[in-house]
Amino acid sequence: MDRWLLEREPELTRLAAAARQAADGAGAVALVFGEAGIGKSSLVKAMPERLPERARVLVGQCDDLATRRPLGPFRDLVGSVGADLARAVMEGGDRHRVYEALYGELAGTPHPAVLVVEDVHWADEASLDALRFLVRRMEQLPALLVLTYRDDELSRDHPLRHLLGQVSRTPRVHRLPLARLSLDAVRTLSAPGCLDAAQVYEVTSGNPFFVAEIMAAGGTGGVPPTVVDAVLARLRGLDAATLDALEQLAVVPSAVERPLVDALLADGVAVLAEAEQRGLLAVAPERVAFRHELIRRAVADSLPAARRIALNRNVLAALVARPGSDAARIVHHADRAGDQDAIARYGPDAAKDAAGAGAHREAAAQLRLVLRQRHRYAPAELAELLERHAVESYTIADSATAVTAQREAVALRRSLGDTLALGADLRWLSRIHWWAGDADQAQEAAREAVTVLEHAGDDRLLALAVSNTAQLRMLSDRYAEAVELGERAIVLARKAGDAAILSHALNNVGCARWRGGDPAGRWQLEESLDVALVAGEVEHACRSYANLIWTLLDHLRYEEADTFLVPAMDLADRAEHLGFLNYLHVELAVRRLAAADWDDAEKHAEYGMHDFVPARCPALTVLARVRTRCGRPGAAELLAEAWQIAVRTRELQRTGPVAAALAEAAWLRGDLAAVVAAAGPVHAQADRLPGIPYRAELGYWLTRAGHRVSLEDSDHPYALQARGQWRTAATLWEAAGCPYEHAVALAESPDPADKLSALAALDALGAEPRARLLRTELRQLGVRHIPRGPLAETRENPAGLTRRQLQVMRLLTEGLTNAEIAARLVVSVRTVDNHVRAVLDKLDAPSRRHAADRAARLGLLPEREASLPGET
Repeated sequence: MDRWLLEREPELTRLAAAARQAADGAGAVALVFGEAGIGKSSLVKAMPERLPERARVLVGQCDDLATRRPLGPFRDLVGSVGADLARAVMEGGDRHRVYEALYGELAGTPHPAVLVVEDVHWADEASLDALRFLVRRMEQLPALLVLTYRDDELSRDHPLRHLLGQVSRTPRVHRLPLARLSLDAVRTLSAPGCLDAAQVYEVTSGNPFFVAEIMAAGGTGGVPPTVVDAVLARLRGLDAATLDALEQLAVVPSAVERPLVDALLADGVAVLAEAEQRGLLAVAPERVAFRHELIRRAVADSLPAARRIALNRNVLAALVARPGSDAARIVHHADRAGDQDAIARYGPDAAKDAAGAGAHREAAAQLRLVLRQRHRYAPAELAELLERHAVESYTIADSATAVTAQREAVALRRSLGDTLALGADLRWLSRIHWWAGDADQAQEAAREAVTVLEHAGDDRLLALAVSNTAQLRMLSDRYAEAVELGERAIVLARKAGDAAILSHALNNVGCARWRGGDPAGRWQLEESLDVALVAGEVEHACRSYANLIWTLLDHLRYEEADTFLVPAMDLADRAEHLGFLNYLHVELAVRRLAAADWDDAEKHAEYGMHDFVPARCPALTVLARVRTRCGRPGAAELLAEAWQIAVRTRELQRTGPVAAALAEAAWLRGDLAAVVAAAGPVHAQADRLPGIPYRAELGYWLTRAGHRVSLEDSDHPYALQARGQWRTAATLWEAAGCPYEHAVALAESPDPADKLSALAALDALGAEPRARLLRTELRQLGVRHIPRGPLAETRENPAGLTRRQLQVMRLLTEGLTNAEIAARLVVSVRTVDNHVRAVLDKLDAPSRRHAADRAARLGLLPEREASLPGET
């Protein structure tokens, strides 16, 4: 074993065991993570020695390109995998073909296959999508998926976080956080060079790469060096030709394939021999790579800017001269070389390749670069680029950029007098505005789109514009207008023979009728689903499913909603339609909230905690209601954000649930004025419309605050409670499968025996705030033997952390390193390493930042204050 690979025996043993279990059909995911230089790649290189004899190891690398190569790590597998996967990855346009080929490769013999994707924090979006596909299926494969990444580089909104959240919910996942070396290990490594181990440890804090570099540099030299100093010290004495070659290769942020090496270096690989002997490079017949990314960066970062530009120009020229060069790599080096002509020429193709592979973040980034050179394009070509940029930005939920780009495209189409393109762009602009939560702008663009297309002679575009307007009317509860417009769109869609638009229009009409109190609307909504499924229109089928499920949830028909949730999520999952899959997870969160399954509700709600406004608002609301009902801090902050989003949408389906959650929270803390402030205005709006479910709940909270509300025309359980019919309401809640609401209704009985039954149910659910109020009521009634609630320490620490682990957790959420935590608590770094590992396991968190998020959600951190609507 590599002499630098100390204190990694437990990790290697776990990987070997996981591979053996995979060979028996129990596939799994392993996460290997830690800071730069901690030894992730070294661990991967040592792993094959421990694996079963017939195991296949496939290794792909993610590169630190400014804009990532689509499917970069899987392209690295070409030559080591079958022809199906190689062709699918290199062509890249059909992502489902890539997924099926990946699945087939890992399912093939020999078993097990161990797929390693290194530095996945640099992965492109298409690769992340492919990994999501695999993660959901690993338990079915005789394979082990190993992902390495730097957990200290993951911001709150890093694209990798969604994948890690998904991994955390898989049946078999192995988390292998790599700790720094102990002083004893550094002492062992320092011994051959007769170095002062304590000084080396002080300088490096036990980071294996830093230790190795100081060993190679001959010590600290009395001055604590940076890693750059240590690396550059190893370059001294190299002849000029070798040094020039190293600097040339250092500007290429990946392994350099042999043809490119030969094109860049006049003397070929022979000039690299001395650098290889010094351990700076790994030279193979197929490629050359720096031994560690930190070495490459140290060399590249030491170069003057003018030298870096010249070296990037060399790479750019070599790539352009080679047929079939990756456009993304060309654009990367063109950007680094400042070659605007090359960016303008190759950027659109790089964006097209990325979009075709499903790497929409990369496509948007390429188009951002391209549009800096907008003066190089004719107006019609520029309009097309802006449209593409808007679509890509919309797809990655960058609403502000999407709106700006689409507005510019509309202005260009208007100036060009292209009626059909203008109408289509206005319809898209309307959709993007709605996605961004701006109802007024969405309505305005929709109206103009219909006006422009009214007499343009294209039934399909007109049908889509009219259906889009019908959708907006339905969402804003203008049901009669939605039905009228939707029926017109249905006629136009049938005339044009477009199943997608027909499904869209049927969906809008069915929803408007059903939500407006006409149960027959449901059958039209189900017809929308059937049309989409028969035509293979996945997006429209997912939308039909989503609206069916949401309306059933609103009407407390939970078991019926369950029958649609399963096939809906299966369809979205198989099609990798992540936007709708996340939205369906939020609907499932609403379902689990009704069942008082708090943990499951939170787990599914977290899928919606992204920038997509329609999913984020209800996700925030579910998370806040769980905290409110369980007495955990943080609900006010979540509801403040949800309310801000809901108000901008001007949709009752958003404002209604948030207002109800605000009212419930206010009532539980005894603030009746806040109950009225939250529920009153939204109830007044809902009271003017038929069939609105939020009307009953908001009316109930107003009655609890002492206001008289007429709910005589409703048989909703909340309306019954508002009228004092608590027993009938409790029966209905129980039949619907809502244990929390059943207990609350039962608690409204004047009979102490009923109240005690309700108290037992609330205690069992962990609903401490309502249980506390009920105990007060029972004492006021003179009841003597009132059961005690759960122990305070259990409520305060739902993760089951020990006192020391709680201390460590709070310090790591402050951003302290393990060494800093050790100093603060006066314990060894190794002890802190063990505590951190235990904290991550108990919090089910793949990284320190994830642990901080999880701890905040569980109420283990101090709460930040937030204000309700109307408060200052």
